[in-house]
Amino acid sequence: MDAHTPLIDPFARPITYLRVSVTDRCDFRCTYCMTEHMQFLPKRDLLTLEELDRLCSAFVGLGVRKLRITGGEPLVRRGVMEFFRAMSRHLGRGLDELTLTTNGSQLARFADELAACGVRRVNVSLDTLDAERFGRITRWGRLQQVMEGIEAATAAGLRVKINTVALKGFNEDELFPLLDWCARNDHDLTFIEVMPMGDMEETDRLGQYWPLSDLSRKLEDRFTLTPLAERTGGPARYVRIEETGQKVGFITPLTHNFCESCNRVRVTCTGELFMCLGQEDRADLRAPLRASEDDAALVAAIRDAITRKPKGHDFDYSRQQVAGQMSRHMSHTGG
Repeated sequence: MDAHTPLIDPFARPITYLRVSVTDRCDFRCTYCMTEHMQFLPKRDLLTLEELDRLCSAFVGLGVRKLRITGGEPLVRRGVMEFFRAMSRHLGRGLDELTLTTNGSQLARFADELAACGVRRVNVSLDTLDAERFGRITRWGRLQQVMEGIEAATAAGLRVKINTVALKGFNEDELFPLLDWCARNDHDLTFIEVMPMGDMEETDRLGQYWPLSDLSRKLEDRFTLTPLAERTGGPARYVRIEETGQKVGFITPLTHNFCESCNRVRVTCTGELFMCLGQEDRADLRAPLRASEDDAALVAAIRDAITRKPKGHDFDYSRQQVAGQMSRHMSHTGG
């Protein structure tokens, strides 16, 4: 097989989108993502920035066209802008897009540098516009700091998309205020169903579950929604609100199976390749990375893993129990 033959999974889906976690650490402790007193990985277990460069470059050589940097909070990784600068060399040379998902806390510091590296848009996780609620859901976060980061990103020319986790009994009453705020500031908005991952004992994940089918019905009571055929390489499905012209996305792993067109895989900060967010099967890429300066073994490990990519995930909240729960925290896999 030619070294640059693209990655195709067993269901004839090309793998063109890679999400890479550069750290499991975060400066927030969001209740649906991690425990308050997280035990983070020893730094020796994390891939170095040079190893992350080799790994991502190998994927670009195998046909990946979109690279999203995640965490934890990616911008708390020491020296992370060196990695962004390194990845920017692939833009226009195989890579179409370099982007990241962030909690926004460090955007005021890094927005200009990110733009200089060719980042054109960022996803910012924001579940509430109420400062008290924000402190409660993030435990350690300050809403004002995130708002300043979003303003800095906009000023730097970055397109901002807001990712909001739909949480029953927490932000149901902010549906329309969030829409209005995004409309005023020209931000796209995507709602995400809470996923059964991590420590389910500390948080009532089932009690938090607000199906987006219900959220969508609330929108339809007030607005005219037109489904869009648009895809951005991720799992979101989009509608346009005719009255405002806004684009709103829905990521519904629990009420709608989005797997049929899945073109993505995830690599953790320790070099584990997960072929599916909702499955436990993984491949170790750290070992071949560290075994040789040559990438042949790394590429072979990637290709072998893609042959095991499943057709779909197992997330399910039916029958009032949480099925398909993943034991790992989302901060480990990457958001």
